Amino acid sequence: MGNIFKRTRRRFYFRLRGRIFILILAATIVFTMIPVLYGSDDTAIDGADIVEMAESQIGNAGGMKFWRWYGFDEPIDWCGCFVSWCADRCGYIEKGKAPKFSYCQDGVSWFISHKGWSDRMIAPQRGMTVFFDWDGNGISDHAGIVKECKAGIVYTIEGDSGNMCRERSYKVGDSCILGYGSQR
Repeated sequence: MGNIFKRTRRRFYFRLRGRIFILILAATIVFTMIPVLYGSDDTAIDGADIVEMAESQIGNAGGMKFWRWYGFDEPIDWCGCFVSWCADRCGYIEKGKAPKFSYCQDGVSWFISHKGWSDRMIAPQRGMTVFFDWDGNGISDHAGIVKECKAGIVYTIEGDSGNMCRERSYKVGDSCILGYGSQR
């Protein structure tokens, strides 16, 4: 009777080890396939590159390089061209992570249709596009790039702010902020 018990126990452990091996193998395959199916972390956009690009343009006056890049022959309101130029230099437009826009409301519409829109009450992440509504009519009048959000203050880099690229800051939820577009 002891031998039967030992053989049965060995078979049980042998089968159990086989099932555990198969379970571990299956889990390994599933976890290996996640980056292939859903994209790996190294393709995620953390915003550092677009912020760095925007920072390199602080002090630019007149915005000619941005509105000419966009295709205009004469000066226009160029905040959207600035944001688009930065996004293009980072490969966001080509990857479908951000729109090319000169009219700010077109940028808002793109982010809404691509499920990348957030209202003004969030604490935005670095690299998001911030859209402003100066006159409170629900239509974006201006755009910029979020540099960071810290202690309830949103720090931005904006083109065509007094006809220059400059840094600005606003309280989270400020009534002049319409919302944010996310390139993620």
